[in-house]
Amino acid sequence: MDMRENGQAGPDTVGRGEARLKERDALLTVADLMASSDQQTALLDKTISRAISWLVAAQNENGYWVAPLEADATIPSEYLFLQEILDRPVSPELRKKIVDSILSVQGKDGAWPLFKDGDPDISATVKAYFALKLSGFSADDPSLVRARQWIRSHGGAGRVNVFTRIALAVFGQYDWEKIPALPPEIILLPSWFPFSIYSVSYWSRTVIVPLLFIFHHRPLVSVSPDRGISELFDPAHPDGERFSPSRNFFSYRTLFLRLDTMLRFWNRNPLKPLRKLALSKAMEWMMPRLAGEGGLGAIYPAMANSAVALHLSGYTLSHPLMERVLESIDDLILVQGEKVLVQPCVSPIWDTALALGALIEAGLALDSPSIDKAMEWFRSREVRVKGDWAVRAPNCEPGGWAFQFENEYYPDVDDTAMVLMGMAKIFPWRPDLEKKMESVFRRACRWVMAMQGTDGGWGAFDKDNDTLILNQIPFADHGALLDPSTADLTGRVLELLGALGYGPDFPPAARGIRFLKREQEKDGSWFGRWGVNYIYGTWSAIAGLKSMGVDMNAPWIVRAMTYLLERQNQDGGWGEDCLSYARSDYSGTGESTPSQTAWALIALLHGGYRDHPSVEKGIGYLVSRMGSDGTWEEALFTGTGFPRVFYLRYHMYRHYFPLWALALYRNLKMRGRALGHERVAPWKNSPFDPIRKSA
Repeated sequence: MDMRENGQAGPDTVGRGEARLKERDALLTVADLMASSDQQTALLDKTISRAISWLVAAQNENGYWVAPLEADATIPSEYLFLQEILDRPVSPELRKKIVDSILSVQGKDGAWPLFKDGDPDISATVKAYFALKLSGFSADDPSLVRARQWIRSHGGAGRVNVFTRIALAVFGQYDWEKIPALPPEIILLPSWFPFSIYSVSYWSRTVIVPLLFIFHHRPLVSVSPDRGISELFDPAHPDGERFSPSRNFFSYRTLFLRLDTMLRFWNRNPLKPLRKLALSKAMEWMMPRLAGEGGLGAIYPAMANSAVALHLSGYTLSHPLMERVLESIDDLILVQGEKVLVQPCVSPIWDTALALGALIEAGLALDSPSIDKAMEWFRSREVRVKGDWAVRAPNCEPGGWAFQFENEYYPDVDDTAMVLMGMAKIFPWRPDLEKKMESVFRRACRWVMAMQGTDGGWGAFDKDNDTLILNQIPFADHGALLDPSTADLTGRVLELLGALGYGPDFPPAARGIRFLKREQEKDGSWFGRWGVNYIYGTWSAIAGLKSMGVDMNAPWIVRAMTYLLERQNQDGGWGEDCLSYARSDYSGTGESTPSQTAWALIALLHGGYRDHPSVEKGIGYLVSRMGSDGTWEEALFTGTGFPRVFYLRYHMYRHYFPLWALALYRNLKMRGRALGHERVAPWKNSPFDPIRKSA
């Protein structure tokens, strides 16, 4: 019997691991010497070496990597709203920096976009305008004059989305009766009911539950007329585009609008005992999720709503629970010189997993202190709570990782799969770490498998969270209420399964491959839910299919390769504008960025295009764009929060993705295969098989 089955590693196993490590290091040294006569290879080696040095130096002493996570102007604006609601003064210095940050991203037309160089957005613009008014700006200020002219020319503030209407209603700038109803009694619906809180995504759930208190109390924070925004509304159409029934009498939209009318009546005339019970249950639901240091859901909107819910429920600013909630919110503030970045959340697990993956492919010694520190940090961050995911997967033991430092109720498939892939490449060479992390590794693998949807794909936080008709309810005008299976996450899990030694004959993998076949776009690409956009989705899908051993010469794979080749820019890079979520003609097109270039290159390299001129040109783009500090610049947003609604700029993407692409290219040139793939152990059908009992 393999001693690892009892959590022990025998001396022969350790010896084999050390021998493999020495053999790998020797091979790399010889290959480097052989390549030193080639000028291009030497330049590539130097670029990779500098990128490794930068990334290793950027690791926190506790073992993780993390960089700022940037969103649009709505987050700092909402932060100022929250302090006003709670009557919590903001220091003049901090307020000035937040205001300067908001002004710094105002467009030339006077409006605020959802991403750098993006189209103006009326909801973001109204929020920014109101935040500036609350901060003492006069309506005659040139910045506000330009913003007001744009807002009025686009229908006025009555055209903002539901969440902006709620924020305005709190300050008496909008009528509560003109906002879609959200009765607190929904918390009492059983989990199997189509409209229960468990029928929507984790992010919707954590935002909605504290909103139940806000909808019940309908708070009013009085502001003087000079601080209000009445001037933004069109007197002839103060409500903008009101929610009107569909022309089709039997449409879901019409049905939900009729239901909303009834719920409004209920909200005005609730049964007091039932309303009291609902609010009690809502608070009971929130309390354990507020127990950690990360705040409710560890995302800003939910955290802010929970602070308001506590405030409305009688909690003072000095109450320990309120203090912890506000501290978690303040932790999202990053002072950057004269400006402040108010982050929507933080991304240490994701950043650490990707940084580690890039370094493994780049040949970082597997006995490096960087790896030991990262593994120990991952071990300390393992989720051990049965969270909301257990409603749909009740028989699975908790495991895996969340996105943030602490978010116990909400681990996610994407982060967990990426962490596990790194471990799968390290453990065969580090039996000591394998022994130490075996139970953590096993639990996380089985949790990921338990989260596979009945459609064969994987979503992010829940299983089968795909009642798509709920996106038709008036409250969901942002269209991001749910967490269905997606191509990018399914590709990620398939890549993990390949790293564990499984092939396309493994039933869960076969279902995942069929899901990707169904989801492929006509042009050969895949939609990217969590990154911009079709370049991201195509990279994720191809990486997974390659790991599974799918034939890269199959017609459907070649179509994906052709899609990428046809969208390379003249400078050798790839880029995709966030507008691709709204307009098909933007698919795979946009200004080149290091991260999106890396995604395209990794996909093409996996597809067998190592020697293709387009790949050589793309590698040249990355090598030539590296800065003197050993990394790359990237100002554009390439991350996605919610398509068409909320985008992200991961400041760490420009560091590890280009390194990963360059290292993969070098390894394929030198050795004919990815270095990370050489480190995979055949765990399938072995005593250590982490998912043997889960299939």
